[in-house]
Amino acid sequence: MEPHDFWQEIHPPHTFERLPDGGHCGFFPAEFEDGRQLRLPIRELADGEHALASLIINQAGFTVEEALCASLAEKVRAFEPEVVIGLPTLGLTLASGTAKKLGHGRYVPFGTSRKFWYREELSMPMSSITSPEQMKRLYLDPRMLPLIENRRVLLVDDVISSGRSIGAALKLLEACGISPVAIGAAMLQTDAWQEPVSAIYSHSLDRVVGVLRTPRLKRSPTGGWIPE
Repeated sequence: MEPHDFWQEIHPPHTFERLPDGGHCGFFPAEFEDGRQLRLPIRELADGEHALASLIINQAGFTVEEALCASLAEKVRAFEPEVVIGLPTLGLTLASGTAKKLGHGRYVPFGTSRKFWYREELSMPMSSITSPEQMKRLYLDPRMLPLIENRRVLLVDDVISSGRSIGAALKLLEACGISPVAIGAAMLQTDAWQEPVSAIYSHSLDRVVGVLRTPRLKRSPTGGWIPE
């Protein structure tokens, strides 16, 4: 596949099977709950022996984006969210589409660009696994506070991996006296996020919902990638 061909098409169940040794080569077929598959590129980690399946939602085809938002909306509907909050940057695409699928008229975006009317007490330092060297601050526009206070909040990010970004968002909401009724993502990448999130989130991790789940991969003896 060409790099720009990823995230453009959803395939029927069982379209892609593992290699004979149980591994994958070139891409990882992540599965929706109904078995449909989405090919994700495999990103080798610095040690050369491990890798992750990657999803960049704002590079996805509109059909894929629509399917991810629709699936997430159905998974979180039982929690009866009244407002959706999205994390920058890629989580904003998913949050907007999910809010629409839930029948909401708007969503609330967090930001990393400080406007002159923002307040430092409504911010939190944040980094992510994809840009660990870049320490940013996560901001809530103070004008948005009335939209989320005393409401059932759904917190959305595109991918939850290390738990750093979602942890910063949870701390920021906690400073506002808010604990989300659920956390949603297009993809839960490995289980590394569970311990740091459970240390902050006051609800059960059953309320952390992902459309796709992908494992950490390790190199197989034949050169492919197998779940660790």
